[in-house]
Amino acid sequence: MAGSWDGGNDLASQSDDSYHFDRLHIEPIYDAFLCPLTKQVMRDPVTLENGQTFEREAIEKWFKQCKESGRRLVCPLTQRELRSTELNPSIALRNTIEEWNARNEAVQLDMARRSLTSGSLEQDILQALKFIQYLCQKSRSNKHVIRNEEMIPMIIDMLKSSFRRTRLKALETLRIVVEEDSDNKEIMAQGDTVRTVVKFLSNEQSKEREEAVLLLYELSKSEALCEKIGSVNGAILILVGMASSTSENIVAVEMADKTLENLGKSENNVRQMAENGRLQPLLRLLLEGSSETKLSMAAFLGDLVLNNDVKVLVARTVGSSLINILKSGNIQSREAALKALNQMSSHDASARILIEAGILPPLVKDLFTVGAHQLPMRLKEVSATILANVVSSGYDFDSVPVGPEQQTLVSEDIIHNLLHLISNTGPAIECKLLQVLVGLTNSLITISSVVSAIKSSGATISLVQFIEAPQKDLRLASIKLLQNLSPYMGPELASCLRGTSGQLGSLIKIISENIGITEEQAAAVGLLADLPERDMGLTRQMLDEGAFQLVNLRILRIRQGETRGSRFMTPYLEGLVKVLSRVTFALADELDAIALCRNHNLAAVFIELLQTNGLDNVQMVSALALENLSQESKNLTKLPELPSPGFCVSIFPCLSKPTIITGLCTVHRGTCSLKETFCLLEGQAVGKLVALLDHTNEKVVEASLAALCTLLDDGVDIEQGVHVLCEAEGIRPILDVLLEKRTENLRRRAVWAVERILRSDDIAYEISGDPNVSTALVDAFQHGDYRTRQIAERALKHVDKIPNFSGVFPNVG
Repeated sequence: MAGSWDGGNDLASQSDDSYHFDRLHIEPIYDAFLCPLTKQVMRDPVTLENGQTFEREAIEKWFKQCKESGRRLVCPLTQRELRSTELNPSIALRNTIEEWNARNEAVQLDMARRSLTSGSLEQDILQALKFIQYLCQKSRSNKHVIRNEEMIPMIIDMLKSSFRRTRLKALETLRIVVEEDSDNKEIMAQGDTVRTVVKFLSNEQSKEREEAVLLLYELSKSEALCEKIGSVNGAILILVGMASSTSENIVAVEMADKTLENLGKSENNVRQMAENGRLQPLLRLLLEGSSETKLSMAAFLGDLVLNNDVKVLVARTVGSSLINILKSGNIQSREAALKALNQMSSHDASARILIEAGILPPLVKDLFTVGAHQLPMRLKEVSATILANVVSSGYDFDSVPVGPEQQTLVSEDIIHNLLHLISNTGPAIECKLLQVLVGLTNSLITISSVVSAIKSSGATISLVQFIEAPQKDLRLASIKLLQNLSPYMGPELASCLRGTSGQLGSLIKIISENIGITEEQAAAVGLLADLPERDMGLTRQMLDEGAFQLVNLRILRIRQGETRGSRFMTPYLEGLVKVLSRVTFALADELDAIALCRNHNLAAVFIELLQTNGLDNVQMVSALALENLSQESKNLTKLPELPSPGFCVSIFPCLSKPTIITGLCTVHRGTCSLKETFCLLEGQAVGKLVALLDHTNEKVVEASLAALCTLLDDGVDIEQGVHVLCEAEGIRPILDVLLEKRTENLRRRAVWAVERILRSDDIAYEISGDPNVSTALVDAFQHGDYRTRQIAERALKHVDKIPNFSGVFPNVG
């Protein structure tokens, strides 16, 4: 076979790049066929005036060189001067050469056919493929010859060769064969050929991947083949990956991108591209396609799962168009637009883009419209969902008009309409509209307007009733809304919960469910924690329903590690501690409150909670609870019963001896215990509270200082209280709080404590030499409120900075 290919030429000496099939001939070459200048077979022979024949291109080049160099115009063969540059075509010779070429090519084509069979040498196959490339590049008509000779299937078979070079050359040959030839492309569409080519896209050899994508690009110019390529499983996914690759060959990347552009002629392919992250073709059709196409693309977009970055891109590109469909489209179009907008609205950044594009007015209109033109309820639910999503984005809704009279989302009539819908629709829409109100009340800018509208509507009771809803999502939304409202509507909410309708019990049940820690539980306990702690009616009902015991049990389980953690652990624990602390505000009014604190040793619980580092609110609330408990210690301590004096002593008092009673609390002058009288000394809480005076959170410092101040309060032995603080090394930290002047409340408390401490002559003498303390007291005396200035004056007297014989203010006990 190799001998029949060489035709007198040494093929082995020819490289792949320099091999020319026009030098390989089966018939001998006649001298008349060769151009004297190029020594090549002529394609367009022309004759000079002297009868010499040359290749047209070669002789024209000769004439040009003569002219440019200024030489005489001569025949390159005879060197005789020529009078004219006229060239006469040698038609007969050209026809003879073409016939000779055709006979040679026919024989070579037959040789190539026989080489493209199993069992041929790799070198023969490669030469056959090269010859086919040569023929097709020489003339487009030769592509028809290749097709008519049924050689395309033979080339396709070479894709399955075990030789890498053969597979590579076959891909290259197929690309040349089908280039600008729709009939040849149709043959490629038959059978599994396209699938085979697609497989090469995953080949580990980059050159094969490159040739495969070049071939697919050529095939993708046919609309019929676009569908075929897209139908191959994974084809578009791989092409999308190649087009966005940073490590792939640059040619492959560009061709993959161009192939995808061609494949975008098919809507099915566009959908696949969108599923695999290439959204631009779909967005282009949504903007520029026919009405039917726009509807189809919008509907498909609504079903896609998009990452957040893509949502932003989509919102910027087609958000306005989809919003316009909401305003004027038919029901089917609006449904598709709503679903697509729902996708985009679920990310804050893309939701803000939609707000700026004007999504709010049509949404609000769709929700509030009733009668013949209203949306079906299933679409109103989508509208409500979108509205809930965009409201949660944190936008300033106080400045965005949504109604015909420039109303905003927080205008009273809009809120009233929302509340009306909440009470008169199904649970799904009610849930979403409650979430709208949650979003609006999350903002300090808009919450006051919402609170005012809720109060004027008289809807508080209706909102509270949702706590008992059987649907978890609806329940959660209502509880989160009520939690946001509680700092502004605490008394109203407490009044509703105090009723006999059972909402308080439902809240307690949610909080105490032993199911881990859920968002609903965290919200429920947060709501209860934020209600006015001095509402004795609510506290009484909570005592009656056993709420505090359940809360204490949940805290205990968390502290013991029995309740698994979650992202809601912190707010849940903070809420539990604050709810439990509520009972300490009722000690003076409710004997049951004192009994509960004793039975469950709550003072010890709060002392332990002081040490929950990292949970500032837990530490602050625990210190406040200990302040309340410690204030009751002086009332609960058991004063000693002194024995009655004998007869003689009653007559002669000088005979009496003082009774010595041991084991008494030095501060409260009676028998104390942590469990029964909530004594901080007995609970060894003083050192823990002193340690918190160095906390970075001012509220924790203030609460801890307030608890320590109960040891210096009226009704206790202040001198002994000062002594306890000295032993706990608490004097200097209290002075430091005074010096730091972090907040006005802290300064007020610190001045009060320092004045009590300075009643000890020894300490007053020692501190009188500290100019910093004196300066701080003078500053409080000059700039504090009326009460603080009075106390600062007394403190300055203790250190002899103000004379005792006159007072600026009347004495205050």
